[in-house]
Amino acid sequence: MNWNKLTSDTQLDTIKAESAKQPVLIFKHSTSCSISAMALSRMERNWNDQLGVKPYYLDLLANRPISNKIEHEFGVEHESPQVLLIRNGACVYDASHMGISFAGIQQAV
Repeated sequence: MNWNKLTSDTQLDTIKAESAKQPVLIFKHSTSCSISAMALSRMERNWNDQLGVKPYYLDLLANRPISNKIEHEFGVEHESPQVLLIRNGACVYDASHMGISFAGIQQAV
């Protein structure tokens, strides 16, 4: 799985634009949380590029203000870990904690 690092809130405009052509996934990860590490590992083990989703990875400890901006831009309350699926500039699916699964994303696409 080839993550695109989300390190600037200006990238959210890029993500919205990209989501008009293909679905975009944002994975919000806390590097100090074991549940987040497990969710990340499960995602990476099950990921399939054939799905056609562009994945972004947000390190919450290093970039918490970006998560706040995501909450504002997409109207999804912050949780960690959390995934958001963006299509046509809007969040069409989100999950957090143990609810994060590749199968769930697959169904949402």
